[in-house]
Order: sequence, then C-alpha cells, then structure tokens
Amino acid sequence: MRSTNSSADQTGTDAAPRARGGRHHTLRRAGGVENPRGGPSRRHVSISAKRIAVAGAFLLPGVALFVTFILGPLLFSFRISFFDWNIIKPDTSVWVGLDNYARALGDPIFRRAVLNTIAYTVVTVPAQIIIGVGVAILLNQAIRRKGLFRVLYYLPVITPWVIVSLVFEFIFIGQGGLANYVLKDLLHVTQQNIRWLADPILTFVPIFLLGIWKGVGWVAIIALAGLQSIPREFEEAAAVDGAGAGARFRHITIPLIRPTLVFLAVVLTIGGLNAYISNLLITNGGDPLDKTHFILTLMYQATFTKLDFGYGAAISYLLTFFVLLMSVIQIRLLRRQVEL
Repeated sequence: MRSTNSSADQTGTDAAPRARGGRHHTLRRAGGVENPRGGPSRRHVSISAKRIAVAGAFLLPGVALFVTFILGPLLFSFRISFFDWNIIKPDTSVWVGLDNYARALGDPIFRRAVLNTIAYTVVTVPAQIIIGVGVAILLNQAIRRKGLFRVLYYLPVITPWVIVSLVFEFIFIGQGGLANYVLKDLLHVTQQNIRWLADPILTFVPIFLLGIWKGVGWVAIIALAGLQSIPREFEEAAAVDGAGAGARFRHITIPLIRPTLVFLAVVLTIGGLNAYISNLLITNGGDPLDKTHFILTLMYQATFTKLDFGYGAAISYLLTFFVLLMSVIQIRLLRRQVEL
C-alpha cells in the first residue's frame, strides 16, 4: 500500500514538471513570454504600443487637415456670426449678439431666398428620383450596349457645374437662345421671344431643369445597384403566381429598394438645400431685383460683395440648422415607412 502511494506521488511529482515544461515549450514555440502574474507580457504591451503609434502616425495628417481646414473655420465663422465683423481691423469688431440672426429672419429677401430654395428642392428631388429610378429599371433589362448607356446617363454628373450652367444660360437666353428658337421658329408656340432670364419666375425654369438633368444619372446608378441586389427568385415566383409587371414593381421592387430610396431622398434634399453654382451663374446672383436668390447665393452676396461677414456667417448657420432639421425629420419619416 505504501509502495503504491509512493509510486503515485512520484508520478504526480514527475507529471508536474512535464506539464510546466510543456507549457514553457508551448510559449517558446508561440514566441510568447510567460507572465507569472497572469497579465499581458511586456512584449505584448510593446507590440500594442507600436500599433497605436503607427495608427496615430497615419491618422495625424488627416486629423490635422480636418482641424485646420474644416473644424477651425467652422468655429471661427460661428464666432464672427455674433459680431459686426471688420475684415480690415478684426480687433475693432463690435459684439452684436444675436442681432445678425434676427436681422436675417426679419429680412424679406432672406425669406424669399428660403422659399426659392425649398421650391427648388421640392421640384428637383422627386423628379430626379422618379426619372432616375425609371432609367435604372431600363438599364437593368437585358439590352445591348448596356455599359454605353450607363456612361451616357452618368456623363452629366461628372460634367462641371460651371460649364453646364453657362450652357443652360445660353440655351435660355432671350435673344438667339436655343429654347426660343425651338418654341418660336420650329414649333410656332409663341410669336415673341420669351425673356426667360428677365422674369423672376421663368428664371427658375433653366435652374430647375439643370438640377434635374444633372442628378438623374447619379440616381440611376445608385438605384441600379439596389435593383441588382434583389433576388430574381422573388420576381420569378410572383410571375408564376400570375402577378403582372406593375404588381411586381409595387409589391416586390419598391419595398426591397426602399432603403436605397431613403438614402437618395436624404442626400438629394441636402444637395438641393445647398444649391448654389447654377443660381449664381444663371441669375448673376439674385437678378432681377434680388428675387431669385437661393440661401447660399444670398450668403455669398452678403459676405463677398457687401463684406458683411457677420451677417453672412449667420445666414450660413441658419442654413446649417435648417438642413439638419430637415434631414432628421426626413430620416425618421422615411425610416418608419421602411420598417412598415
């Protein structure tokens, strides 16, 4: 009995070093260093520190650029919105508090600019989505030279705003414009040239058409990606059950691409509220009589034409607040529809 216990004790005594030796051997093979306290080894800590240092080195230039060219100017413009800012002698600038904001809200030109901007957004965003989705459906069909059509539809998107704005201005110019030539000389719809750019209402026709034409290609490409993500088995099963093309589109296509439509609606709304270049070039910054301003063109006029930097900064932050508010409302409403 005693010999049995002795042999067992000896076996256990021999097994413990083997187990410890095995663990040391495993650690050596893995390249690790055993920490008697059970925490991370110094080598692991040094590797983590090196990774953090490398990541910080890569992030530092981007953070520096962001702070210098985005965050810094944002904070500075927010500060000067509370001043009657003197660009020549900033030290002599006078604190006016919220007067610039109150002045903007009470300015009839600003209120008209807000209405013009909203009208532009309300007209162009649905039109871009409807036409763009229609183009995407056509491009999703089995047609020849599909890649060529995609390029042609996307070409307006990559064309600079300045160039296409000047082209549309030439098309709708009163004397010798292409629009008047077609309506008057070819179709005989009117007997006189229409003064597109001299009327405060008709001036928006080329601006709205340009906004729609410029965005259809982008909407088509995004919507096409959403359409191609729909499993064909769904439509094939619905077709076997007797559903027509219209029913499949309403009950299968639209629900499945609704998240894509939400994304398009939000992004296009933000872009519509920030419309600027086409209005500035076609209307020469609010002509006639400051009745065709958008919010950003009015801000540009106040800041760089009248050198009223405090007022221009206040307008920009009112627009920022308005865009954020509209985006939040739009996302919540459309998200509910997606969940339903």
